[in-house]
Amino acid sequence: MPDIHRRPIPERIDWLFDLARRHGEVFRGPEAWLARQRYLAEHPTAIAVLKCMDGRINIPVATNTPAGILMPFRNLGGMFDLGWPHLGEVLAHHVTRMVESGRRVLFLITYHWSKGDRKRGCAGFGYDTDAAIAHTRQIRAQLEHIFGTGHGTVYPLVCGFETDEDALVIHGRGGATLDLAALSASEAATLEPRLAALLPDMPAQMRADLLPLLLGNLEHVATVRDQTRRHERLLDVEHREWMICLGRGFDFLHTPNLALIIGPYSPDLADPLRKAAGIIEDNMKAGRIPDDGFLLLASVPYDEIGVDRARAELKSRFLSDFAAGVLAEDFPQLAAKMSKRTAVLDWRSRDLELLAD
Repeated sequence: MPDIHRRPIPERIDWLFDLARRHGEVFRGPEAWLARQRYLAEHPTAIAVLKCMDGRINIPVATNTPAGILMPFRNLGGMFDLGWPHLGEVLAHHVTRMVESGRRVLFLITYHWSKGDRKRGCAGFGYDTDAAIAHTRQIRAQLEHIFGTGHGTVYPLVCGFETDEDALVIHGRGGATLDLAALSASEAATLEPRLAALLPDMPAQMRADLLPLLLGNLEHVATVRDQTRRHERLLDVEHREWMICLGRGFDFLHTPNLALIIGPYSPDLADPLRKAAGIIEDNMKAGRIPDDGFLLLASVPYDEIGVDRARAELKSRFLSDFAAGVLAEDFPQLAAKMSKRTAVLDWRSRDLELLAD
């Protein structure tokens, strides 16, 4: 459907769940399954991405990486504290599970900004890119505190994301950086030695598994520049989100600027919810989206049927009701336009299952 942002809210919601259905069908298909298995066999490093709730920050799309390879963790501004009880447990469990299967873990700790307009940067940090970078370094230090500074098994890597062109910036030792936007497609062959010089302490296999993401980003940036020349990307760099997603399991949202995605990690979930509601409200006032409504979607993944699914159902209902309560109290006029949906996600099949009200 062309320009989904402009459609009436019932049509947008129907389109969204059709998108989720189609994503699940493709994900479960034999070709996609075989492609993932082959990719993981060739590139065994487990890659997790800590990123902002901003819907423009879509690392799989920006790196041309197949769905289901990168493990996302989202929060307002990419702000995380590994002292948060739930977040620390989730990350430790993820690392333990990967290491037990013989895999190293690479954490991409991201911040974002816009080179064209400071106000298109990260609202979570008040558009202060230096503050965002400082925070990513704090996260890196926390990961090293938990998993060690030798980087033989777990490697925390700070990455910038420039939203005008979706270009990555890799931060290395001594303040050195590798800006993918500064490289041409003809320089792709130089990426491997550049990466080795930038990250000399990164295990060779891990560098080899990071390289496809950077090559994919070079190709993606070239595509974005072509779209910009054809005037097809003028609004894509602006906030046009019309939904707030709370929880996990939103891989199907691979279209930019649809959703503000909030992970269930911070002890104070009300703060990112308020920030997200403010962005939705601003989008309506500015005419970037219709003012006829927005969607609140809560989702919790589960691995096994039975107890695990039942727990996910209760957690998703809690998140949904909690978010609706915060919005009703702090944004009553906006909350009156809210459509609420609650779901659980079968992590193995990516089947999004709506729960009855």
